[in-house]
Amino acid sequence: MGAETLIEKCGTSARERFAKFNLELHPDKTRLIEFGRYAARHRKARGLGKPETFTFVGFAHISGKRKSGAFWLRRITIAKRLQAKPKQVRAELMRRRHLPVPEHGRWLASVVRGHANYYAVPGNLDVVAQFRTQLTRAWFKALRRRSQRNRLNWERMGRLANRWLPPARNVHPFPEVRSRGALCRQDLRQEPSAGIPLAGICAGGGPKGPSLPRTTGPYRSDLGHRCNLGNRACK
Repeated sequence: MGAETLIEKCGTSARERFAKFNLELHPDKTRLIEFGRYAARHRKARGLGKPETFTFVGFAHISGKRKSGAFWLRRITIAKRLQAKPKQVRAELMRRRHLPVPEHGRWLASVVRGHANYYAVPGNLDVVAQFRTQLTRAWFKALRRRSQRNRLNWERMGRLANRWLPPARNVHPFPEVRSRGALCRQDLRQEPSAGIPLAGICAGGGPKGPSLPRTTGPYRSDLGHRCNLGNRACK
């Protein structure tokens, strides 16, 4: 059975499954596209352009490549989300414009932080920084509307933004980086007493006695073996 035939069969099964619950797939939001690790190579061999993109959970998903040439599933914030949220913030800022500046800063910081916690993925950092810039401009406009004698300029506005608004940083690393971190934590939690804080020579679970001689590398005295972290300190 070919790949296309298998995919079409899955699509038919999904429609039949949804129909049992009086549901159906939206025809404008459901389509079959060539996407993935080898999509660009196969389309180029047939004389076609780049693989199509699709939107899902607020991201535009793109078949990309890293600098090494490896496949990279890029995720970019869709334009609709990038326009809707700043519009809401601008309206709320105009409503709150007469409140003290620290209250503005704390509220906007929570908005920027919440946006970054969802959208700050590898390859999307420029869009996250653009969102922060849009909020800074909206804040500047709201503060200027507080009074006709307002003398706020961009130099002071820049200081306010740097003080209150978090900078754009990647919150979610690449999947392989998360996997290595999860495996490291799993090694530390395999034993029942792994919840004891680890730092150099860890505290034992029995009665306190003379200090143990210091060894090279992390050591867990309550388990009697070295931590599986090489020469790094236990955390």
